[in-house]
Amino acid sequence: MKQYDYFSYSVHEALHLSEKEEVVVTGLVQHMAHEYHANIDKFSQDIIIGQLDLVLTYADRFYQRQFITRKITNHQTLDRLEAILANYFKGDTLAEKGLPTVQYVADALNVSPTYLSGLLKVLTGQSTQQHIHNKLIEKAKEQLSATDMSVSEIAYSLGFEHPQSFSKLFKTKTTLSPLEFRQSFN
Repeated sequence: MKQYDYFSYSVHEALHLSEKEEVVVTGLVQHMAHEYHANIDKFSQDIIIGQLDLVLTYADRFYQRQFITRKITNHQTLDRLEAILANYFKGDTLAEKGLPTVQYVADALNVSPTYLSGLLKVLTGQSTQQHIHNKLIEKAKEQLSATDMSVSEIAYSLGFEHPQSFSKLFKTKTTLSPLEFRQSFN
């Protein structure tokens, strides 16, 4: 069951089925109910489990499909995410509250973290955490290229408790240390 992310979605993130998809799911559930109420034999359990697996597989297919077919709604969510992160990254919020968490962003968007990550994976190829880190690195690059702040000062201003953590993330994302990146502008 853990392989099906949608079990951790919120109620308002329910699966949106087309009429054809609804017929498929309803039919499978009816077959399971029929098998359950029929005379039990050595095949009953395997048949019910097989049909349940098929329902879950179809549900997975339909969830993935809705990320594609509901593009307008999904892009609106992505636009709202960008606005939330832009607002969070300007001012002193980073220094005061630290890095935004996936839970914080999901709550601000009124979706579950799992749903948000699934949506972002389809739209951008990245998880929510990767998206947050990329925005953070953009901000760090601005500060490294346009200010005289030390790497430690930049790390603290971006919400890092330890400058080493900032340097490690920066190097992972850019293949350059913050100092090497800054030197590339001189």
